[in-house]
Amino acid sequence: MSKAKEFVINQDIPELNLLRKKQSNFKFEKRIIWLIEIKNKRFKTRKSLTDYLGITSRTGERWVQKYKSKGIEGLLSDAPKNLKSRIITPEIHKGLAKRVNSSEHPFLGYWDAVQWVENEYNIEVQYHNLRRYLIQHFKTKLKTPRKSHYKKDDKAVDAFLKTS
Repeated sequence: MSKAKEFVINQDIPELNLLRKKQSNFKFEKRIIWLIEIKNKRFKTRKSLTDYLGITSRTGERWVQKYKSKGIEGLLSDAPKNLKSRIITPEIHKGLAKRVNSSEHPFLGYWDAVQWVENEYNIEVQYHNLRRYLIQHFKTKLKTPRKSHYKKDDKAVDAFLKTS
């Protein structure tokens, strides 16, 4: 087994301890603990450090790469990974936008959107992927009516609607 590559931690231990106290999220606090323990050289191997923190060795490697490339700010931020969809092209996106915002022919549900994409563009998209895409890009959600009480009087409802 090869020796883990050394890297320079620019912050000193009191500064890291101060940063640790400021963290409101344990996930980020664990990353600072990891830096402190590497700086203190309390553990002989990174494997023993990852076992102590309850993370995988691959997570430790990713933290090293993130710290080397973006510094402490990059390590303590959780920027979303907005990856572009490989299945949904800009052309399909425009078609979905027209259909979602259409008042004449809206989608009846996500399953209808899946069938529409398959019929219009001859591309098979999985239900959960298209649902996630529509929610993320168009803020869609399923609309379901509320249940009606079985003792409701229809005449009373009509009278109420006429007066209001």
